[in-house]
Amino acid sequence: MPISLSHLRRYAIARSLFKPTTLKRAIEKLGFVQADPIRAPARAQDLTLRHRVNGYRAGDLERLYPRLAIEEDFFVNYGFLPRNHHALMHPRGVRIRSSPKRLRQTAEILDFVRERGAVHPREVDAHFAHGRVTNWFGGSSNASTQLLDHLHYRGLLRVARRDGGTRVYVAREAAVELPIAPDQAKALAALKMDALVDVIVRKYAPLPGGSLGFLVNRLQYGAPQWAKERRAALARAKQRLPHAHVEGVDWYWPAEERPQSVRWRLDDEVRLLTPFDPVVWDRRRFEIFWNWVYRFEAYTPASKRKLGYYALPLLWHERVIGWGNLTLVDGRLSAEFGYTNGKAPRDLRFRAALDAELERVRVFLKTSKLSAG
Repeated sequence: MPISLSHLRRYAIARSLFKPTTLKRAIEKLGFVQADPIRAPARAQDLTLRHRVNGYRAGDLERLYPRLAIEEDFFVNYGFLPRNHHALMHPRGVRIRSSPKRLRQTAEILDFVRERGAVHPREVDAHFAHGRVTNWFGGSSNASTQLLDHLHYRGLLRVARRDGGTRVYVAREAAVELPIAPDQAKALAALKMDALVDVIVRKYAPLPGGSLGFLVNRLQYGAPQWAKERRAALARAKQRLPHAHVEGVDWYWPAEERPQSVRWRLDDEVRLLTPFDPVVWDRRRFEIFWNWVYRFEAYTPASKRKLGYYALPLLWHERVIGWGNLTLVDGRLSAEFGYTNGKAPRDLRFRAALDAELERVRVFLKTSKLSAG
């Protein structure tokens, strides 16, 4: 049976919105959960997991993180990964030009964390008083916080837990790197890059060729030591992954899956998805599937926004038919919706399904008793 765009759309939704399971299994199945600090009405990682974890409540990932075999780190974006995926990116050979002063400060902080154990950034700042620096967004941050981030990225610190959303660090003993011949090192790099590409594809499939290339290119941040291997890794991926040319676009997916299989069935639920959910994250694919332009506007001036500060794509069956903006006002959930055709579907089943989704959101925002299993 020839693969159609409808096959790919249903496959994309059904494979990602799998039957809810435990938190541990959901993270393993996703392979990577992107994080974002904005709460509208909850953080992106929580909004992603609520669709995929039985009994999930806002904050469960942060609360249960110390008991899970996962790490916070940068992959193609910043987020949470199973440790076996995290290990593929380390040790990171990161060459960063630093002044003698910065090198001394970094070494002092690392010694401080090793001596103290779990350390909150404010403890480091209080002890060293490094002052403030310009951050990546042009704002101002504590210099100590930036140095901690640098040590974390290099793999010398890990996130032990979060306190009120703030990362608390512990020292990680550097892995011993055994001498290896250049040809063996190149083969190992290729194997690890292929494995990282597979994590990408399992998370975001089916992927248009342009999106696959974009994501492989972003491995320069997760595995900078192999940045020069990206082009070869992409070429190998396009050779070894199943693919099809559909309506002028080359699409790629994991070897063990068939997009046209009848197993990819959709339910009747309405879902409000975070902008970082794998179903809608790829804006190129979004426009191909649903024929309208979605933009994340949290950092857009209010006067220029078209959808809203944190518009959540509104999925029903195999269509994203609009968006919703959810806010908590005096502890009560407020919802405003927009629709691509200007009005909500008249089908009574949609209204009932939307009401059910809003009730799920209300429950999700309440206190949890979820366990890590």
